[in-house]
Amino acid sequence: MTDFPRSLLEFQQRFPDEAACAGYLRQLRWPEGFVCPACGGTRGWALATKAHTHECADCHKQTSVTAGTVMHGSKLPLTVWFWAAYLMATHSNGISALQVQKQLGLGSYKSAWLLCAKLRRAMVAPERSPLAGLVEVDEASIACRTKDDPPAGGGGRSHQGKLLIAGAVEVGDGGPGRIRLAQIADFSARSLHAFLAVNLAPGTTARTDGWASYPGAPDLNHDPRVVGAMAAHIVLPWVHRVFSNLKTWALGVYHGLRPQHLQAYLDEFVFRFNRRRTRHAAFRSILAIGVAITPATYKMLIAPETQG
Repeated sequence: MTDFPRSLLEFQQRFPDEAACAGYLRQLRWPEGFVCPACGGTRGWALATKAHTHECADCHKQTSVTAGTVMHGSKLPLTVWFWAAYLMATHSNGISALQVQKQLGLGSYKSAWLLCAKLRRAMVAPERSPLAGLVEVDEASIACRTKDDPPAGGGGRSHQGKLLIAGAVEVGDGGPGRIRLAQIADFSARSLHAFLAVNLAPGTTARTDGWASYPGAPDLNHDPRVVGAMAAHIVLPWVHRVFSNLKTWALGVYHGLRPQHLQAYLDEFVFRFNRRRTRHAAFRSILAIGVAITPATYKMLIAPETQG
């Protein structure tokens, strides 16, 4: 049996109750056996009086299988977390919080939104490797949708009413590989060089459209393809296809994107695109990352909204 369900029927068979879900999380979190998060001890035992909890034999700290993970402190059953992770990972076009609320029968939209927001945090591996080889790089803008208005914005590289993003696509074997997307403040060298430094490995060849902000990025080989009268998608086909797919996805699933939490939605798109050929394995990826990252509270997750 594979380490992840390949169909809805297999998912239902493998995770019918809390115990099955907890056992799967335990294996993801401690594949070599229990390790105490407090002292690092490897001796311990499961407690019969507390569900899914171990006690360290050395320091006697008690640790739930969800403690310190993306599920930390949640009152939702593990079966709900697993269903939400499965739906978000395998749904062909993505799924909104409203759809999650309806499909899982959650009592409030807030609960569904918080569940989805926490799972989106588990779509970025803390130590993921940067892009390498030949990488197409470009910048784009997405029409900004306010709370009351439809998507709108100025033309060209105008920033008016737009969300600005940078994108990069690995190119190899005649097609796209992995991608990265990030929200940026502007199209200046400072913003674009920072994006390149985080997302491209040293020695990578960055193919651009010759925009003046790209030259001088350290540790990269710059391959400018000056567009001139030629359409940009001719010289940078893959990154422009990614931008096009992103805009279609954002409108179709979320009816447009707003400045608040933009990076979280970009991360979701990147996660889905990079696992487009292994959607069912992506379910395991979400949970594996989820048990490795630190938890976030509701106040932490809405912070961008209160500041935006």
